[in-house]
Amino acid sequence: MENLTQTESTEITRPDYIAEIIGIIKSDRSPKAVLSALEDYHENDIAQAFVSLDTAARKKFTRICPPAMLAEIFEYIDEDDAGEILSETDIKKAADLISALDTDTAVSILREIEKEKRALIIELINPEIQKEIKLIASFDDDEIGSKMTTNCIMISEGLTIKQAMTELIRQAKDNDNITTLFVVDDDDEYYGAIDLKDLITARSEDNLSDLIATQFPYVYATEEIDDCIERLKDYSESSIPVLDNSNKLLGVITAQSIIEVVDDEMGEDYARLAGLTAEEDLKEPLKDSMKKRLPWLLILLGLGIAVSSVVGAFEKVVAQLTLIMAFQSLILDMAGNVGTQSLAVTIRVLTDENLSFGQKLHLVGKEMKIGFFNGVILGAISFGLIGLYIMLFKGRSFGFSYAVSGCIGVSLLLAMIISSASGTLIPLFFKKIKVDPAVASGPLITTINDLVAVVTYYGMSWVLLINVLHLA
Repeated sequence: MENLTQTESTEITRPDYIAEIIGIIKSDRSPKAVLSALEDYHENDIAQAFVSLDTAARKKFTRICPPAMLAEIFEYIDEDDAGEILSETDIKKAADLISALDTDTAVSILREIEKEKRALIIELINPEIQKEIKLIASFDDDEIGSKMTTNCIMISEGLTIKQAMTELIRQAKDNDNITTLFVVDDDDEYYGAIDLKDLITARSEDNLSDLIATQFPYVYATEEIDDCIERLKDYSESSIPVLDNSNKLLGVITAQSIIEVVDDEMGEDYARLAGLTAEEDLKEPLKDSMKKRLPWLLILLGLGIAVSSVVGAFEKVVAQLTLIMAFQSLILDMAGNVGTQSLAVTIRVLTDENLSFGQKLHLVGKEMKIGFFNGVILGAISFGLIGLYIMLFKGRSFGFSYAVSGCIGVSLLLAMIISSASGTLIPLFFKKIKVDPAVASGPLITTINDLVAVVTYYGMSWVLLINVLHLA
């Protein structure tokens, strides 16, 4: 109990760094005193405080803060917030800031500001940095090249150990991604990579070629993020080289960028599972949000009309056995739930690009088996409980009650098997025709499974209860 009290006390008295930083920035201290007071705080905390400031305080801070320090802070700020802050900043200071940022971050932020100011900023940037920014900006947002940075160490394969160390020291003042050195040949084509530790511990008489790992992972800049991100996740390297179509080394994608890309991809997949075409945020205009949702809603409306039409086709069955309408939602809900579960599992499995036809077939079979056995259990429970409910609360005979509940149990079993299959086969089909399987969204699967469940339930009721048992 004493330990718990101490823990709670520690949590309560934990310093509010954000409030402290805001207080420092808004104080009347001199610029030098403000920067000195902020030295002990992490850039992430400063970034959170920075975006919380009002416009006047943000402008004050960008004026007194050196570009190098601002660049470190901007690495922790969302692109849209960073773009807004940059739009408020003096053109010359904005250009200095962009020059100090990693090129991939610089490109992402520049895309968030208006075209006229972006052009003015780029004009003031060093021509070499301009070239790097234009290179990354030349790739589409869905290409891995748009996420790379030129912040890396490149050396030639023909150097000695001593020359390689000299080149490392020369480039390190402008590039902080130094844990891995990337080697190119005389034609500037990518050759391999060297671990910094191996270079530091090597003797001067050793051959540099003995340190080069030629079986190091790499990607091409024009590869789509969806196609290569799973491959990148398999490696624990701090940076992975990015090549052009001539095998020349353009830059690297860092571990931090990989994490951000994976997070973005998960967010997009989640949005598609919800029936959206892209992620939305609180700042997005109403019109744009409607444009993302309306196409799917129109498709689902058409499918919903189809479901209603099928129910109408079984109008005579419902008229003769009105009681079965009470349990329609049970069948529909369970079919939709099972289909959505299978969809989620299938989309996760499909992130593996090397999945064979046999493995896909095994996945379909496994999901149908799960649907079958779960259907047997739930169908049996439904048979017992619903039969008892009809007999006790509806005053029907034992035979009638359990005939209806038996039909419901069998319908539930069949609907769950079919829904498991559809929840697996539909995303596999989308993948086959080169469409993102995540667009086989939750609402789409649910509506399709509603159609399956309605046909199964009313079809079984018509066959078993009316034509075989003549209960109508």
